[in-house]
Amino acid sequence: MNTWIAIGLTAVGCYAVKVAGLFVPEGALQRPFVRRLAALVPVALLAALTAQQTFADGRALVVDARVAGVLAAAVVLVLRAPFLLVVAAGVVVTAGVRAMGG
Repeated sequence: MNTWIAIGLTAVGCYAVKVAGLFVPEGALQRPFVRRLAALVPVALLAALTAQQTFADGRALVVDARVAGVLAAAVVLVLRAPFLLVVAAGVVVTAGVRAMGG
């Protein structure tokens, strides 16, 4: 399949989903289950993207310096540090492990 055809189909599909959202009844959006689900979907997507970028190189499972950085960021996050410090911890640990040859 041509790349531009895939991009075009994806764009049309995304637009169709957005338009379909306009036709959802207001009552359906106010249900507690739907509200909880809507709050959790962005977190799940971000976690999936983080895992994919951390553990994959496109073809295989990879364990390298990125894993150490994510683990360091997770530890700092559990300690309730500010977000900027969480990101900085991940960057510093990843860079440190890479500098040591990992």
